Formats: sequence, C-alpha cells, structure tokens
Amino acid sequence: MRFDLVTLFPEFFDSPLRSGLMGKALEKGIATVHLTNPRDFTTDKHHRVDDEPYGGGVGMLMKPEPLFAAVESLPVLPRREVILMTPQGEPLHQALLQKLANDYDQLVILCGHYEGVDERVLNLVTREISLGDFVLTGGEIPALALLNGVIRLRPGTVGKEASLKTESFEDGLLDYPQYTRPAVFRGWSVPEVLRSGNHQAIAAWRRQQQIERTQQRRPDLYVRWLQQQGLQGEE
Repeated sequence: MRFDLVTLFPEFFDSPLRSGLMGKALEKGIATVHLTNPRDFTTDKHHRVDDEPYGGGVGMLMKPEPLFAAVESLPVLPRREVILMTPQGEPLHQALLQKLANDYDQLVILCGHYEGVDERVLNLVTREISLGDFVLTGGEIPALALLNGVIRLRPGTVGKEASLKTESFEDGLLDYPQYTRPAVFRGWSVPEVLRSGNHQAIAAWRRQQQIERTQQRRPDLYVRWLQQQGLQGEE
C-alpha cells in the first residue's frame, strides 16, 4: 500500500516512520511512505505557500497552486483516496480505518497549515477527515495518526492478527480489562475468573466487562451498540 504525505514539514515524520511496528512494516514493504513538500512546487523567488485571505481576516491560507502541483506530480494508483486532514472533516473511527486499509491501494494525505487551505483545494480532495473537535497547529499529527491506524491493520504488521479482532471499537464496544503477572500487586488482585482456566467463563466475563465499561465510559457508543444489536429500548 502506498502513502503520499503532502507536507511542509517532511522532517516531522523522520522518527515515527523508523519506530516500532510502523517502522518494521515499512522495512518489510507492507507499505511505502513518500513525502512531498508543496514548497518545492512554488514558482516565485520567495517560495511562498501561503497568502492573505480575500475579504480580510486573521491568519494566512495555503495557496492552491503549490498543493495542486504537488498532488499532480504523484503517480495515480487505481484505488486512490486523496484525504485532507481538517477539523471540518468526518471524525476518524475504527470502521473508517478498516475501510481505508482494505479498499485502497494509495492514500494521498494533505497536511494543512496556517488557517487552512484555499477552498479550491477541495477539488483535489475525495475525503476530509478529522481527529476530533479541536484544532492543532498543522495536519502532520492527524496524518500520522491516520497512517499508523491504517498500517497496523495491513496483513503482516501485527504479529498476532487475531488480536486485532478483540480490540476496542472492533465490535462497537470498548475493550475489556486485562491483567498480567503478578497475580497480586499492592493489594490489587487479578479477578479470580481469569485464573480459573474456564475459558467459557472467561469469555462471558470479558463480554460483560466490555458492555459495562462502554456503558459507563462511552454512553454514546453504548447506545449505538444497542441499536446495532436491535436492543434499543429493552433496558
């Protein structure tokens, strides 16, 4: 799978792309990441990538010409999505990461800066994605989150792929509590059921914990899960 990151700060990705599972996945060729700086496509002597907004206002906007030229310089794979990371986009969620990981061969990710991008840049974009209802200084952090979330779902990245199916959000619920050795730490004990060896009882306990934890911590997810199960209104 090919990723093209269009960013004014390609050096931001140096360490993350070499670290952890993502670095190993890139070494194994599970994915490739290419960095393109729109500043390299400016034509004026000052290499300007931003300008004042028409109509006035605070801040600067990224100009359309360098962004169009940067994206148009990239190869085009058959199944391609051009993504703008923006607070105005669709909230990022696990089902969207699954779709991007499974349905596309190439993700082009635009990292905005300043007060955003010229509206005409959206003619390049096929999807807008947001990390949430907050604003950061640039699109690199959201782009890295998206990159990490997609690559870890690609076959071969995670050693035990079955573990991906039991994580938070995979079936609409948060993950269950997990414990490791020692059995007792500072007076806190691992639940007896987890040490019982009764796999059926363990599975039932974990499922109940998922439901209760989601209800307590993310009531919005809990309501959505009830609706998916056809259980809304039964409680």
